Amino acid sequence: MSGSKRIPTDGGPAFGHNPFAGLDSVGLPEGPAEAPATASPAPAKDARKSRGRVDITRQKAGRGGKTVMVVTGFLGISLEEKERLAHAMQKACGAGGTVKDGNIEIQGERRDEVARILTEARFRPVFAGGW
Repeated sequence: MSGSKRIPTDGGPAFGHNPFAGLDSVGLPEGPAEAPATASPAPAKDARKSRGRVDITRQKAGRGGKTVMVVTGFLGISLEEKERLAHAMQKACGAGGTVKDGNIEIQGERRDEVARILTEARFRPVFAGGW
């Protein structure tokens, strides 16, 4: 195999001409200052990130004619956090409520207050059910 060509693996010769080598920075604005190596990136953008869509529906069927707001669609939150949200909604609405089958139920038609509490908790509330 004396006739085969081998490709060198030492990096080869340097590139010939650098077109930017002769440029200088006279007359150009200052670039951004370098951040210290110990500074961590600002998490402000992620702090306001939405935690997902939740649906607010109004139900009357099977409740003796009483209206109940049902919040569904929670992903990745614990039962304890749902109970805290339900308690905050109950206080804001001045009504009763519960957490049942992973959903929050608030008595009465208080969709604006429920949506406000969910927005403050970084959820994206959507009024579902065509009303």
